[in-house]
Amino acid sequence: MKYYFSKTLETSFEEAIKLTTEALKVEGFGVISEINMHDKLKEKLNVNFKRYTILGACNPPFAYKALQAEDKIGTMLPCNVLVIEQGQNKIEVAAVNPIASMQAIVNPDLGEVAQQVTEKLKIVIDNL
Repeated sequence: MKYYFSKTLETSFEEAIKLTTEALKVEGFGVISEINMHDKLKEKLNVNFKRYTILGACNPPFAYKALQAEDKIGTMLPCNVLVIEQGQNKIEVAAVNPIASMQAIVNPDLGEVAQQVTEKLKIVIDNL
């Protein structure tokens, strides 16, 4: 099982972030954090890295259910969605597969939430 699903878009980096944010919103996710790895790596290590943004996506009802089922699940929240520049107007959008990332946790209540979030994140990627 892959730990992510992805799709490559033919658009600008900025447009890919906008489209991804909008697609997440349609499925009930908000972007609660945004990390620009290109800038952070330049600042901290003085290296040049491709444009790579990590969007921290949260669906509050599912996050709440997951936290009720397993209070340490916050170590895996929010769900990360990546926007990666792979070439000129070739932008890959990748989302974590919650089922794969939560396999180490033995909690049947959490499995149901992971399945539902996985389905929603697949829809996000498919709709891009």
